[in-house]
Amino acid sequence: MDRRFQLGLLINPLAGLGGSVALKGSDGVAQLALAKGAIPRAQARMRSALEVLLPFKERIEIHTGSGLLGETLAREMGFETQVWHQSAQPSSQADTQALARALAQEVKPDLLLFAGGDGTARDILSIVDTTLPVLGVPAGVKIHSGVYAITPLAAGLVVRMLLQGELVSLMSADVMDIDEVAFRQGTVRARRFGEMRVPAEPRYVQAVKMGGREVDELVLADIAADVIEQMEDELFIMGSGSTVAAIMDELGLDNTLLGVDLVQDRQLLASDLTAAQLLEKTEGEPLKLVITLIGGQGHILGRGNQQLSPELIRRVGKDNIVLVATKTKLKALEGRPLIVDSGDPQLDQELCGYYRVTTGFHDYVMYQVASPALV
Repeated sequence: MDRRFQLGLLINPLAGLGGSVALKGSDGVAQLALAKGAIPRAQARMRSALEVLLPFKERIEIHTGSGLLGETLAREMGFETQVWHQSAQPSSQADTQALARALAQEVKPDLLLFAGGDGTARDILSIVDTTLPVLGVPAGVKIHSGVYAITPLAAGLVVRMLLQGELVSLMSADVMDIDEVAFRQGTVRARRFGEMRVPAEPRYVQAVKMGGREVDELVLADIAADVIEQMEDELFIMGSGSTVAAIMDELGLDNTLLGVDLVQDRQLLASDLTAAQLLEKTEGEPLKLVITLIGGQGHILGRGNQQLSPELIRRVGKDNIVLVATKTKLKALEGRPLIVDSGDPQLDQELCGYYRVTTGFHDYVMYQVASPALV
């Protein structure tokens, strides 16, 4: 069976309550807002986003919290749903943070879709690091943060793009909030609290370009700079292919174009290693694996890099695989997923999902990886 898209879902039921009753926010005044006749709207806003996904619901598995945190709406709309946190009644900031923590640490969904305002974004930021893509459905009074889609419908459309295999960029976006007490007194005082990674509409043209097209040498240099910036304590397993070779060139190191090399502290440790040698030399070491795709085919494992054995890949771990590729190569796949064919069907299933692919310097896209059985 095809792997379902793992969608984290979090609704702040109290978001936006203060707006309609002129409280200029909901932080700390939700019960007062309800007493004044405010009508909760976060459920309806999330419903608008999820309605776009109904044609794909057999391909989606929702991970959420109980009741109004997401379970009620998800089940009502017919989505396969798993609950990871039992919320208090009424829910609180602690419930938002507890659900975010469970999703980030236990589920690691392909995307966390949440409904709320700037306060909700801050609560999620306090738990979720930048490795988990998030997207906000605007439901609060204050929406100053860049982690939100412009409308609930727009949020649903972005998720639909992912499901359809379109090239969706990842970008960093600021989480902002204002002092509501000062705001109620007529003073706008905004503050940046950090940033999270959000999917954006596709940016097919690299920032480093000429005549509207990527310039391979410049793009490869940008990709190399991004990877090299990450090279600190871990032992880096450098896979085969021209994109990985460009990283080695930027380091000034000899490269085995069709082989696998080892790099640590930006120095070459060993070249053109066999599967057995790789297992021997990486025993007990913190690891990163840098690989790219075969142009036109989309294979990232099992074609030209059989030295990367299933045992080694399990030792590296899914979260430590660094995928690199130009957007030109990804776009040429026309939405087809990247393929893992390690020789171990169980491992192939475990490696499926959406990955962050490095496509430039601090420039990334989300792209699906699948096993041969699912393609």
